[in-house]
Amino acid sequence: MIRLTTAQALVKFLNQQYINVDGKEQRLFKGIFTIFGHGNVLGLGQALEENPGELEVYQGRNEQGMAHAATAFAKQNHRKQLIACTSSVGPGSANMVTAAATATANNIPLLLLPGDTFASRQPDPVLQQIEQVHDTTITTNDAFRPVSKYWDRVNRPEQLMTAMLNAVRVLTDEANTGAVTISLPQDVQGEAYDYPKSFFKKRVHYFNRRSPQSYELEQAVGILKTKKKPLLICGGGVRYSEAQEALLEFSEAFHIPYAETQAGKSALPSTHEYNLGGIGVTGNSAANTIAKKADVIIGVGTRFTDFTTSSKRLFENEDVDFITINISDFDAAKLDATQIVADAKVGLQKLQASLKSIEYKSSYEKEIEEARQSWQKELDRLYKTDFTDENFQPEIAGHLDEQLQNYEQALGSNLTQTAVLGKVNQLLDDDAIVVGAAGSLPGDMQRMWVSKEPNTYHMEYGYSCMGYEISGALGVKMAEPDKEVHAMGGDGSYIMLHSELLTSIQENKKINVILFDNAGFGCINNLQMDNGMGSFGTEFRMKNDKNGEIITIDYAKVAKGYGLVTYTVRTLEELEHAIEDAKKQTVSTLIDIKVLPKTMTDGYGSWWNVGVAEVSEKASIRKAYEERQANLEKARKY
Repeated sequence: MIRLTTAQALVKFLNQQYINVDGKEQRLFKGIFTIFGHGNVLGLGQALEENPGELEVYQGRNEQGMAHAATAFAKQNHRKQLIACTSSVGPGSANMVTAAATATANNIPLLLLPGDTFASRQPDPVLQQIEQVHDTTITTNDAFRPVSKYWDRVNRPEQLMTAMLNAVRVLTDEANTGAVTISLPQDVQGEAYDYPKSFFKKRVHYFNRRSPQSYELEQAVGILKTKKKPLLICGGGVRYSEAQEALLEFSEAFHIPYAETQAGKSALPSTHEYNLGGIGVTGNSAANTIAKKADVIIGVGTRFTDFTTSSKRLFENEDVDFITINISDFDAAKLDATQIVADAKVGLQKLQASLKSIEYKSSYEKEIEEARQSWQKELDRLYKTDFTDENFQPEIAGHLDEQLQNYEQALGSNLTQTAVLGKVNQLLDDDAIVVGAAGSLPGDMQRMWVSKEPNTYHMEYGYSCMGYEISGALGVKMAEPDKEVHAMGGDGSYIMLHSELLTSIQENKKINVILFDNAGFGCINNLQMDNGMGSFGTEFRMKNDKNGEIITIDYAKVAKGYGLVTYTVRTLEELEHAIEDAKKQTVSTLIDIKVLPKTMTDGYGSWWNVGVAEVSEKASIRKAYEERQANLEKARKY
């Protein structure tokens, strides 16, 4: 027996967890992010100060931000190494709820250790405690229940053992992982117990490459042998399984093109002849054109979100069937598909062997090449968009020319978002990693970004959480310290959460923020105006009249105060200088780029089902409602 406090036992247990992936063993937990308060500083904080073992301790600045960084670290490591997070009771815990939801939506393992109110209830209500008159067992931490894949509260020291064994079980479950929340009442953290030595033995958890059943392969082959125009969809599971080569071999063996989801992008280079690029609402014309005519869709490691399926409107072939290869039986069953419940790598290899036995080949001739060439022509045009051109038209309708000129005068810039993105893509090193999450950039980047090396595109789009970008870039840099990492975000996301810039300085982890400032929540402004509304509550204007003065912010000056090297950009020449100079810096940088609104990409044969008012006095909204109903009639019902 070993007499330890609950917190000390927790730290000792975390140090003894390992994971084995294809014969390679490493520690499961690299470290722990901390923001201390009265709910954890004298419990878990004391344990970490006295004997952290091999755990590295990081000081966060915002609980949501540090948990996003931990999520990004796990995602970039293909879910095979983790960083835990601890916060104090009350607002500190509540701040992590959004991050928990982000991790769970994306199936990324994240261990959260929030402090909790006293189990003894002696000092109730303790500082920062919420009291519910109908149920005194409820605390702030109960808010984690709906956004966690596993939740527990350790009300007695001995409960830690079953709680943590279950926590690690879920954290290492490839099919059903996400946020795991273990609530730690602050008095219990300091209470001692005689723990059995066996609780602290070395535990090795294995990455399970589940093989498909023979009948699953037979059913899939039975469908495919009747199909001529298949399309592969490369989801995040391809990257987590490290199944890139298996996907490529499968594609080339049977002459089948593949399209990418946000999570799957950069599993393979964008330049491969069978890579059609992004698919769905934020997809391009190449992938969406092929998808509309495909007679079978093979989804590999994808959840088939509404953006991937264009709200189930994309696949127009009346005879289209669906086959899925997914480690999760829940996701494998999407779209009423024929299921292969298996690891992506093993599933592809086994299906390839079965198809070879019947000498299968698709019947594509020049369609793949023509679709790629057509998109390349459009991509070249987007790279060259220039507001000063005589025939310039914004990519997205809605603003009159004089309003764009108003922005040009306020921001002192005539840069278009597509031209800037093209220039950034051209200037960054091939192995540089870009990180994004929300706004219009994910759409532009899934369409336009050319990934030259694997695993260089890191997009959080399961929850599309504004503010993930900078925190996520820090987590990616912690996972890949030898690579340049760039947070790609808008001014709206930057304002919401940029506190971990200071953490990047403190930890000597250089990240680069490429900030697209269009003075508003541009993505949602597009959405409202595209559906019959006017511009309402989405542009950053002084509140004095409908067309109040545009608010201009010097983001470079703000970031400089944190200790970053900063740049302000209003021309492509200034952008080129800023990026090249940022490469030479040893501390984090921020490039504040002033861009015009309505100059991002749009459309390419997709549709997104959003709620539109059924009754309105405005004809434009009534028209948008009618269009929505018409598209719903053509979409799959389930």
